[in-house]
Amino acid sequence: MFGMGRREFVALLGGAVAAWPLAARAQQPAMPVIGFIHLTSLEQTREYLAAFQRGLGDTGYAEGRNVAIEYRWGQGQNDRLRALVGELVRRQVSVLVTLESTNAALAAKAATQTIPILFMQGADPVRIGLVSSLNRPDGNLTGINLFLAEVAGKRLQVLLETVPAAKSIAYLRNPTNPVYAESETREVEGAARALGVRLLWANASRLSEIDAAFANLVQQPVDAVFVSADGFFLTNSDHIVTLATRYAVPAIYGWRQAVALGGLMSYGPNFPDAWRQAGAYTGRLLKGEKPGDLPVQQVTKVELIINLKTAKALGATFPLSLLGRADEVVE
Repeated sequence: MFGMGRREFVALLGGAVAAWPLAARAQQPAMPVIGFIHLTSLEQTREYLAAFQRGLGDTGYAEGRNVAIEYRWGQGQNDRLRALVGELVRRQVSVLVTLESTNAALAAKAATQTIPILFMQGADPVRIGLVSSLNRPDGNLTGINLFLAEVAGKRLQVLLETVPAAKSIAYLRNPTNPVYAESETREVEGAARALGVRLLWANASRLSEIDAAFANLVQQPVDAVFVSADGFFLTNSDHIVTLATRYAVPAIYGWRQAVALGGLMSYGPNFPDAWRQAGAYTGRLLKGEKPGDLPVQQVTKVELIINLKTAKALGATFPLSLLGRADEVVE
């Protein structure tokens, strides 16, 4: 440095000072990234997504502050999910989150054995091969079991309490989600036999097929409609509720949103609580806990939501015993 002029020294010192923050930032660890996949859309999950964020917050994470989230939405199309999973696996996300989709969970398991996977879906995770045990899941998966398929038989029973004279029930299901459909169908068929009602199958995986299914069903005729808890029907809840209203047929759903849109009734898990649990589990995976050490959580609260206004329009009457068991009554 001997022989260097004052001006040159100041310039050199200033350049070094300016470089210090850049060097410090370069040494900071990169923000972890959650790869998030859902079958439907942001608009339909906004309320539940807030619950997921609360769960993350319980473990010290906040989107944009110390964790990033890459969202992928299936828009109700099961055939898009495998490609969406592939995108996030190639992105090498820190945790892969697949909520309310059996297809997405199975695609994620097939796509990576190294990235931790958090699933939330409606069929028994052991029965469909996601994990070998609920208490000690193997490999890189753990998650939340919604019990959607397991309570399908009870959902049919609740529908028949409202329409006790029903002899024929239409069962609307989605053939493009075969693993979930098989699990749910087993429960529905068993309940139908025990309750002495006839099931009429109606498959739909596009809006036009839902329209055709309702048009055909009223010609049978049927006394009520059991809507599968498949995510495709969740995506199109407004359309299905409109058709049920148009054809004046009682219908039961697996999620509260349908009742808020004017559907007659729903029987299913407390979704906000399940999403909060999923957020908390995701945070624990980000902290380095192994999926195999985190037992699959079981949703324990199942909610009955009924719509008195719709019942009145249909000429249906909820029995007092059912009204007394309802978790929420829409008037």
